[in-house]
Amino acid sequence: MSSFPRRVAVTGIGLVSPLGVGTQTSWRAACEGRSGIVTLNDEALAHYPVKIAGRVPPVDEHLSIFLSAKEQNKTDRFSHLALLAAREAIAHANYPDFTDEERARTGVYVGVGIGGIGSIVSAVRNMDSRGLKRVSPYLIPKVISNEAASLISISWDFQGPALSMNSACSSGADALGQAFRAIQSGAVDAMMAGGAESSITPLALAGFGNMRALARNAENPQAASRPFDKDRSGFVLAEGAGILLLEEWERAKRRGATIYAEMVGYGATCDAYHTTALHPEGVGGQRAVKMALEQAQIAPEAVAYINAHGTSTHMNDLVETTVLKKVFGEHAYRGLAVSSTKSMTGHMLGAAGGVEAGFVALALHSGVMPPTINLDKPDPACDLDYIPHEARALSGAYALSNSFGFGGSNVVLAFKKIN
Repeated sequence: MSSFPRRVAVTGIGLVSPLGVGTQTSWRAACEGRSGIVTLNDEALAHYPVKIAGRVPPVDEHLSIFLSAKEQNKTDRFSHLALLAAREAIAHANYPDFTDEERARTGVYVGVGIGGIGSIVSAVRNMDSRGLKRVSPYLIPKVISNEAASLISISWDFQGPALSMNSACSSGADALGQAFRAIQSGAVDAMMAGGAESSITPLALAGFGNMRALARNAENPQAASRPFDKDRSGFVLAEGAGILLLEEWERAKRRGATIYAEMVGYGATCDAYHTTALHPEGVGGQRAVKMALEQAQIAPEAVAYINAHGTSTHMNDLVETTVLKKVFGEHAYRGLAVSSTKSMTGHMLGAAGGVEAGFVALALHSGVMPPTINLDKPDPACDLDYIPHEARALSGAYALSNSFGFGGSNVVLAFKKIN
């Protein structure tokens, strides 16, 4: 009989991001410091100051393997991206087929921040111009957030729990954390978990833009996302999906799986402070980091790398820096490296935690830490080692992935290198 809590292995990583469709494509671009931010040509944005976003390259040829054109019209793009990331994770795990018993013991948790906002906007326009009877009967199942998890479950006949997690920008990280707990407890033996989002619409851009949360560098979009830089002006809205295959350790070993990292900690807290603003001292963020370290049973000094939430907003970068200084003390300046891959991908909202956890697992496996690009003039208040411009070798055994969301949600995931 397995002992509890059970160990959790990361055996498959599926990434679909503005850096590319596919795990290796996205990871290679991140390590090379390439940006996926582009200028949008939507006519509705002609007179709006925000015209940039992190858009996933075309996916039609990949998606047609799973869904006919008719089926694609019945489902939203965020679910499509989740499906493609799940396929990548399974292929990456070298798992060509699952037994009936394995399918019954495998669940799917997908974090989604907003859901099918693009489909909602299209439906409203159609209703206004053509009447109520022209609203598609598929609208509701198309836009609700649990459809991403449901589509993955149906596609591979995974019969464990299929849930949507929603904690804003930490949704994908929470999905992974809860999946980690499910395996630890023995409720399931494997989980497909992570996040998906596709909300690049004029409505979403206006909503975030009118909050003055978005960068507006239309002249040079690839330089717009600049976490921890003195000249940062906001985040860049992006889309994507990151799904990891998590397996109970002994099961993964029995099937001879490549284990890219071990997931060893999950900290989740709420600031209980403000609907959108972080606590100025990052009290909840500090507690989330400490919880993840405590569960991993490691000292702060054992952490070598952190993939920061690093949104490129004035508030987030200052508060996150404060969190790291408070928790790590002198180690924050001596031996701890931090980077924000949002400098390249933009902010994928509910998908960010899934993609960035995948980057952390790959960093531990490959021994490479991706950089923070566009860090040309470091903010004097953000004075840690943020790996500017170029990737760097990683030799340590432990790494964290930080995710902070609207509503005060703070999630930190801890991973361990496998020798």
